[in-house]
Amino acid sequence: MDIVIRRAREEDLDAAGAVTVEAFVGDGHTAPDGEYVHHLRDTRRRAAEAELLVAVDPADRDRVLGCVTFAAGGSAWADIAEPHEGEIRMLAVGRAARGRGVGEALVRAATARSRELGLTGMAFSTRPGMTAAHRIYERLGFVRTPSRDWAPRPGIDLMVYSIEL
Repeated sequence: MDIVIRRAREEDLDAAGAVTVEAFVGDGHTAPDGEYVHHLRDTRRRAAEAELLVAVDPADRDRVLGCVTFAAGGSAWADIAEPHEGEIRMLAVGRAARGRGVGEALVRAATARSRELGLTGMAFSTRPGMTAAHRIYERLGFVRTPSRDWAPRPGIDLMVYSIEL
């Protein structure tokens, strides 16, 4: 399957939000009625305030297969990235597109975007149970950085991965 990674367009936003909710709720990372679901679905805000990258299938009318939010360190959407780093948030791949390299392609695109911006590293948070994503990160050379682990609120423990570019 050919995969095209690009910045989200208006016509991609609803599907990108649905894919993100599907992935996070369907995999048990957030409750279906939790407040975080609103943030997952709000792709218009992410696209306006950060960069929303989508993976689309050009053979299927540019169907959205997955997405990721990219933010430069120091910007509103960067939780833990320092000013010289890029950060990814809300990496999501729809269930039907899993195992086809979509997640890896999105992470590679975000890494390339960091380089384009002259950033010299990347750092981002992940939940301990997101093991499929961890395998992608490690395959691409990201390393666990426990000294930067954090919790945005009690009961939400986040692990950090980073890389020097």
